[in-house]
Amino acid sequence: MPRPLRSTAVAVVTVSAALVLASCSSSGDSDGAAKKGKAPAADAQGLNPQPASNVRQGGSLKLSVQQWISQYNSYQVDGKNGDAQAILEEFEPVLMPRDAQGVAHPDPDYLVSAAVTSTSPQVVTYKLNPKAKWSDGKPLSYRDFAAIWKALRGTDDRYLVADSSGYNQISGVTRGANDQEVKVTFDKTYADWQALFRPLLPADQMDTPDKFNKGWSEKIPVTAGPWKLKALDKTAQTVTTVPDPAWWGTKPKLDSITWRAMAIPAQTEAYLNKEIDYTPAILPEDYKRLVKAPGTEIRTGARWDEVHITLGNHGLLKDLKLRQAVDLAVDRKGIIAAFSKDLNVPVPPLDNHFFMPNQKGYQANAGKWGTYDLEGAKKLLTEAGWKDNGAGKPRTKDGKPLALQYLISAGSSTSSVDQAQIVQQQLGQAGIKVTIQKVAESDFFDKFINRGNFDLTSFRNVDEIFRSLLFPVFQQTKGSQLYQNFGGIGSPEIDKLMTQAGQSTDPDTSNALYNQADKLIWAEGHSIELYQRPQIQAVREGLANFGPPGLGDWNFVKMGWQK
Repeated sequence: MPRPLRSTAVAVVTVSAALVLASCSSSGDSDGAAKKGKAPAADAQGLNPQPASNVRQGGSLKLSVQQWISQYNSYQVDGKNGDAQAILEEFEPVLMPRDAQGVAHPDPDYLVSAAVTSTSPQVVTYKLNPKAKWSDGKPLSYRDFAAIWKALRGTDDRYLVADSSGYNQISGVTRGANDQEVKVTFDKTYADWQALFRPLLPADQMDTPDKFNKGWSEKIPVTAGPWKLKALDKTAQTVTTVPDPAWWGTKPKLDSITWRAMAIPAQTEAYLNKEIDYTPAILPEDYKRLVKAPGTEIRTGARWDEVHITLGNHGLLKDLKLRQAVDLAVDRKGIIAAFSKDLNVPVPPLDNHFFMPNQKGYQANAGKWGTYDLEGAKKLLTEAGWKDNGAGKPRTKDGKPLALQYLISAGSSTSSVDQAQIVQQQLGQAGIKVTIQKVAESDFFDKFINRGNFDLTSFRNVDEIFRSLLFPVFQQTKGSQLYQNFGGIGSPEIDKLMTQAGQSTDPDTSNALYNQADKLIWAEGHSIELYQRPQIQAVREGLANFGPPGLGDWNFVKMGWQK
């Protein structure tokens, strides 16, 4: 989780299980990406953009999600599942959607304007469209902003929040000239203010801990968008949506959108059977089938989408030297070479937790902790008191074996299982016994990841265009509040640098501070970055304004079928 999913993604994060290929361990010298030309530009999209005049009125769109959604409040700790956010943002106000460059702009259906109107202190003034109303008839107002801020500012632990960053720097949310003018005052400068209040949710459904935590459990009580909920069918595992006749803006082109929960391995077959209209085509075994499917286009984009291995400190991995030994014993280049060998786009190693390789500000910070060094790993383990018992045997300390669990979802693709097995093999060479623990797909996040119940696991963080959104991923945990730092690994120094970066309005200064924090994150053994996951998707031919959105957002009004 992070994060997120925005309306741009369906298989997310904030966060979906990673689809990763893994094979035999490599010496670290193979890197197929270098022979494949240039990486995609930061603004690469595959939407088949069409003017409204070329899109027919009517028709349905069938999409998939990876699991049944149990929590639709995207601010609550269990609601950061990217699929949940994608569905939610079909109904609720995304005040400032992003363009292909990842830049946020006010949506005139919701906002007349949004801007910094004072710098000392920083004040952001939002002027809401007076036509904008919730489905219960109440107009959008400053009260909705205030309720979100009060829940997320971090002063009341009864609100189980996923992320308080930004909100904890707000000193007040007040009424302006009228109920539709909102004044948000910050106690310190906050550069990424455009990332806040996304989506806007109604005050009446957020203003108590009980409503915040439970009021959006398997339901969406109030909406304010071009679409409304027709049915949540848990038996059929489908969410069906239709245009809302009360919508004040441009009418959607489609008659219905249906989201169906299905395990990752089932998606390709479902697409070929015309049960869904788009599916990831990134795995070679899937790509080879999908590229030949009649009426199919393969579309690509450059999303903020990283695959990593997360380490948890709730067991043996509390020991920094052990975490660092795991870092050195994992052969990243071998995993990446196996993953990318059949792709037509380069997949370089990802050496940064905040920036993608195609973004301004990216620099390689992994250093020694991202370099395969089996002998170095063994040395660290010996220094940590773990006795070497010979090849093929786990090390021991005080008579106990060095044994870790690698958590995966029962719905994982075969390639995700392969990755777990190769990590198991690699760590075994260092004397670390790894047992692969497979859990029910519906429990993977809700009962394990979100609770920090793992030693090792792999998932994706997506759509973290605003770096400050990653604060909860790396910030120190507080009591039972894990935020999104599920492994619980952090430090005061990392928090300080991220805070300073988030307060700097100069991009170069901010980027430099994030890169300083990144170096410490690598050294702490928080997580092992692997690669930026390319967006390669099979999309039904003739589907317009839909596909891989890269850094931008889907527009649920414009998407539809070409005439």
